[in-house]
Parts: sequence; structure tokens; C-alpha cells
Amino acid sequence: MNQLILEKKANDFRNRNGLGSNDSIRLKSLLYKLDVLTVFKPLSAGFSGMALKIDKDGDVKRFVLINSNKTLGHQHFTICHELYHLFIQENFHSMVCTAGEFAKKDKEEYYADVFAAHLLLPENGIKSLIPDDELSKDKIRLKTILKIEHYFSCSRSALLYRLKDLGIISSSKWDELSYHVKRSAVEFGYSIGVYESGNHHEVIGDYGTLARELFDKEIISESHYYSLLLDLGMNGDEIEKL
Repeated sequence: MNQLILEKKANDFRNRNGLGSNDSIRLKSLLYKLDVLTVFKPLSAGFSGMALKIDKDGDVKRFVLINSNKTLGHQHFTICHELYHLFIQENFHSMVCTAGEFAKKDKEEYYADVFAAHLLLPENGIKSLIPDDELSKDKIRLKTILKIEHYFSCSRSALLYRLKDLGIISSSKWDELSYHVKRSAVEFGYSIGVYESGNHHEVIGDYGTLARELFDKEIISESHYYSLLLDLGMNGDEIEKL
């Protein structure tokens, strides 16, 4: 698949899920809607996430694991990357991913990165936030960069990739804008949350419900059920209160 096909697939995915070409995505809400069981865990630096798809006689289950030690912006890109594997890639089963590298040595990982870039940061949405006098090469201002990345809740690196891909910035401008990201956000009055880690031990989906059903049906023991609750991030005191 080339860039145009991947962009088309990203736009079609947006349309199927009720998202306009200018809209930012509430990714947690989208994961609930798509019934993707998602777990956020603090993991090693070289790991962005993984996706797993199980199709048993037409009953499809989808699972995503996200490294919560990565910045929120990187996590959002990784989620979009995993959505490619789960909903676009043919004959997909599982993949451990390092998102955002755009490395062509693994074509499906490259496709997932390109798809994620278009899904998270659609061209129309980006351009709608750029004043007309900044829509020439290397004319975009830092305040506009900050506005775009907070609107789409993305990392600076993901946005710069899209701006260069759209011909809005050059390589030298990319380098210039890559430094002092947090400091620039503070100076312009923005939160630095998107540039920091978070979501530790958060779970999206019916993990807890499934665990309770297994316990109620006596398929798992009480101790096993409690261990599953611990995996959800609940502490021992909370469990004892139950």
C-alpha cells in the first residue's frame, strides 16, 4: 500500500466511526465503542505497545497493551498504530510494536505508522488550524504548532512528521521545532500533560466484568479473581473493602 491508499483507509475509518475530517479523536471513547480491551502498563523504554486479535468462528476479540511510561502523545499515536493492525491489516493475529519509527524494513509496521499519522492528524484538520499567512513553507509559528498538537493531543514528533509530509516545513525547520518542547508549552500557557507519561494501570473494556463472571460461575477461584483485580491497579485495601 502507498501513502494515498493508507490515507484513504484512515479517512474511511474516521467516517465509519462518525469522525469528521477536522475532528480530534477521543481515543478512549473510541476504544470502548470498538470493544477493544486495552490495558495501560508501565513497561520498558523500547516497547510502545502490542495488539492481539483472536477470531474464533467469527467471534472476534481484540486486545491492546500500551506502555504507560511513554508520553500521552506517544500513547495516542500508538493506539492509532494498533488500530491499523486490528482493523485494517489482513490476516492479523498479533504484533509487538515500536510505534513512530516509520522504518520500512517491516512493511506492516511502516504501514501502521503511516495510517496512524493520517488517522490522528488528518490533513484538513491540520490546515484548518493554520492561519493563511502561515500556509507557506516554514512560515508556521510556534504558537500554531502548540495549538495543533494540543487540539489533536499528539506528540511534537508526530506533528512535525505530518507537517513535513504536507510540505509545510522543511527538515531544518523540523530540527528547530524539536527542541525545548515542554518549555515552549509553558511559555505559551499550555499544559505539559501531553508530553508526560500517564494512564498507569488503567483498563478500557470489560476486563473486570469478565473476571467477575468467571468468579461467579466458579471457573476461577477467589484468590485468582483478586489477582485479576490487582492487575486492574486496585490495591489490597480496596479489595478487602469489597
